[in-house]
Amino acid sequence: MTKRFYVTTPIYYVNGAPHIGHAYTSIAADVLARFKRLDGYDVFFLTGTDEHGQKVEAAARTAGLETQTYTDKISQDFRDMSDAMGVSYDQWIRTTEQRHKESCQALWKRIEATGDIYLGHYEGWYSVRDEAFYDEGELTTNAAGAKIAPTGAPVEWVKEPSYFFRLSAWQDRLLKLYEENPDFIAPSSRKSEVLSFVKGGLHDLSVSRTTFNWGIPVPDAPGHVMYVWLDALTNYITAAGFPDPAAEKWSYWPADAHFVGKDIIRFHAVYWPAFLMSAGIEPPKRISSHGWWVVDGEKMSKSLGNVVEPRALAKTFGLDQIRYFLLREKPFGADGSLNHQAIISRMNVELANDLGNLAQRSLSLIARNCEGKLPGKGPATAEDTALLDAAYALPDLVRAAMDRQTFHEALEDIWKVIRSANAYIDHQAPWALRKTDTVRMAAVLRVLADTIRAVATLLQPFMPDSIGRMLDQLGVAPDQRTFAALAVPLEDGTPLPAPQGVFPRYVEPA
Repeated sequence: MTKRFYVTTPIYYVNGAPHIGHAYTSIAADVLARFKRLDGYDVFFLTGTDEHGQKVEAAARTAGLETQTYTDKISQDFRDMSDAMGVSYDQWIRTTEQRHKESCQALWKRIEATGDIYLGHYEGWYSVRDEAFYDEGELTTNAAGAKIAPTGAPVEWVKEPSYFFRLSAWQDRLLKLYEENPDFIAPSSRKSEVLSFVKGGLHDLSVSRTTFNWGIPVPDAPGHVMYVWLDALTNYITAAGFPDPAAEKWSYWPADAHFVGKDIIRFHAVYWPAFLMSAGIEPPKRISSHGWWVVDGEKMSKSLGNVVEPRALAKTFGLDQIRYFLLREKPFGADGSLNHQAIISRMNVELANDLGNLAQRSLSLIARNCEGKLPGKGPATAEDTALLDAAYALPDLVRAAMDRQTFHEALEDIWKVIRSANAYIDHQAPWALRKTDTVRMAAVLRVLADTIRAVATLLQPFMPDSIGRMLDQLGVAPDQRTFAALAVPLEDGTPLPAPQGVFPRYVEPA
């Protein structure tokens, strides 16, 4: 039976242009999706845009456009960004699609049928920017005396008729979910935050609005549109075919991993599983939350003019180089600093020197001394065995790190082998063996070729284009690049193309 894996990004809110934070989430999800495909899984990878709500309606008005025209434009920009960053999504979803409207209304009716939705009126603090409701105790006061949300967003007092979801009834059941599924929330710091919030007591959640109409209508309730987060979260099951239990994609549910920013962990780890369980639908298996990027030590903001456009960054440094940097530089759950010198250092020290130079030296020696053909294996020394054992142990090590979404650890496991291979080639000195022991020289070069093949096979999800070229130079056929294929040795005497550098050093423009 084929193993299935369903991974999602958050759907991106179309109140502004995409930036590096959006690209980071998408690239991380893409790396996991590509990894799982190479590991034999049937993968479903979803991304898209969130297009309803008061904030979108206001942004369209500011832009002087009809709301649907505005969302079409911004959604396409996000899709173009995803394509430009090499994101291999299987489906792009938009919440303005008719199928999503039907899915949301079906979910609403299921929840309503359980008694978990009731009509009342909402009176309290609401942040348009966050599209979120806040309790008095969560607010602080700024220098001007105005109340602000924990995110720094302004809040306003809202009073209007509203339908409510009985979130207060779900405290014990949510705590039981977390206890029985210890990996449901990652990293542990976010899990502690969610547990503290839920243990502090849950209040019923307003799930409809009447002060604007850019949203999905509540069934049988004229004038009410669904709270944008109930609408947005439902995208994950819309894409899987809900409410049709016979839909082809429904077999992928529950999702294996929802990737989200730390600012929206509450919506995904508290509201979403409660909505689903109320409707009799299994919750997702994992909510994996990542930190933010700051630029040269400062949080990105339009007012500071330091918002990083990912496509421009990739144009400057190279797409694969940026993909590598983003997942190498910091733990996925932590915040990290984005600066040019750090990018250049990773490119020149690790990609150009460590990996690029290792491959170029090894393949050039094979080209010059082995008639451009892959040499056969020779008698193995302890040093040969140690390096190859480390290389062949990588799939299990990296698989475990990827399942934890500790991408930086996966890359460090791979780089330990790369550093060992560089020490090995320096110590074995095949260029000197050429004069004294050509049989041993060939054996050393074969060990290096097999090691680089293992390393490159595991690096494909991170840098697909560059590593694809490296595997071409090793004579690895496109259908032999899965993790399982590492068990099948490359054929002795395989003709290899002329070696070419894959990771050039970056030199700052004069």
